[in-house]
Amino acid sequence: MDEKIAEVELIPGLCLPRAASRWHGLLSELRDVPKIALVIVFALLLVALLAPMLAPYGANDGGLREKLLPPAFVTGGSMRHVLGTDTLGRDTLSRLILGARISLVISTIAILFAGAIGSAIGIVSGYFGGWVDRLLMMITDIGLAMPLVLVAIVMAAALGASFQNIIIVLMVLLWPRYARQVRAEVLAIKEQDFVLAARVAGRSPLPIMLHHIFPNVLPTLLVLATLQVGYVILLESSLSFLGVGVPPPQPAWGVMVADGSGLIASAWWVSLWPGMAMLLTVLALNILGDWVRDRFDPKLRQL
Repeated sequence: MDEKIAEVELIPGLCLPRAASRWHGLLSELRDVPKIALVIVFALLLVALLAPMLAPYGANDGGLREKLLPPAFVTGGSMRHVLGTDTLGRDTLSRLILGARISLVISTIAILFAGAIGSAIGIVSGYFGGWVDRLLMMITDIGLAMPLVLVAIVMAAALGASFQNIIIVLMVLLWPRYARQVRAEVLAIKEQDFVLAARVAGRSPLPIMLHHIFPNVLPTLLVLATLQVGYVILLESSLSFLGVGVPPPQPAWGVMVADGSGLIASAWWVSLWPGMAMLLTVLALNILGDWVRDRFDPKLRQL
């Protein structure tokens, strides 16, 4: 009987097992998530996953007879094209929905690869120190010092406009941020007792980095990745707007904004809807990223 009581953690007004109390604490923290940001991000994920089923038309379906139709709520609009059409008669709503998948896929792949490369470099640099640290951080500092948009334009123009190339460009631009942040974390973690004990036990550097150091930098990687999703979507859209990102006629949001950039006075809806989609998406992701940072950053949680 006494052993059963020992396994129970008392909570004011309740008597719950320890595992249940942990779930109770997590659920109480989830209540603090910004609801509007969470709804927007969830809607973006849902639209990206179900894009072919949700889009009323194909990305390039259209005809010149229906070009530049205004939205349905504007005089001259049609319920067949709720958000209007572009210069080629393509449905804006369909391209907006299908463009969400493109933006999400590109940003997710670029962040995963950049995070993996930057984390590996940061862990190796911070753990070994010495000339290895100086060399890797010198390369990282060069990457951080480069003007992102200018380098992206040059690289994209040299490699050509395609999905694979834009992912490579974004990956090259993003990894130094992860390397610098992870290296700073590793410098503190490698002095902890559990790492020193592993060294004394004779474990080689690779298992120590994989099993002892990497799990402890995961929260930092999660925070950084969450905060960078919106930035990557905005950067990809900017490159597509400049013509060195996703190649037309793919329905990327940046391409859609570029298509209507010269029609602001006569056909404002061509650029407005993709611009609003980018604004809401980036804003929601940044708000959610701030919450994730507050939730996982131990320095902030101690304040």
